[in-house]
Amino acid sequence: MADLHQHQQPPMTRNLHESSSSPSTRQTVRFLTAATIGMSLLVLSGLTLTGTVIGLIVATPLMVLFSPVLVPAVITMCLLTMGFLFSGGCGVAAATALSWIYRYVTGKHPMGAEKVDYARMMISEKAKELGHYAAQPQTDQTTTAPY
Repeated sequence: MADLHQHQQPPMTRNLHESSSSPSTRQTVRFLTAATIGMSLLVLSGLTLTGTVIGLIVATPLMVLFSPVLVPAVITMCLLTMGFLFSGGCGVAAATALSWIYRYVTGKHPMGAEKVDYARMMISEKAKELGHYAAQPQTDQTTTAPY
């Protein structure tokens, strides 16, 4: 019995640097695509926010000059509100897309990942079929009709 306790080894501990491998090319492409899409949406959100602020700066003196006329003020406020809402929506869309892509790349299978995998598989199969078709020697079997 004492011999059993002497030879028991402690639970295996994994060193993170030893067990993890470098990311595959597909993971790298996924990450770069996610980063590009996310940054594009964030830039669009920032540009929209900047345009909205510039619009507010331009519209404020006009509202002061034309204060007796309420219609331009209402139109300006509506445009500013829509600009802020659009900017916020782009920011939320960017954050949502980045989080979905992060979960997809890390293998957590977010909602809709099966459809993306299925589409990737179908595109891959069609590309292989097209590659096999293109690799086959083609015979020119055009015939001319007698006159």
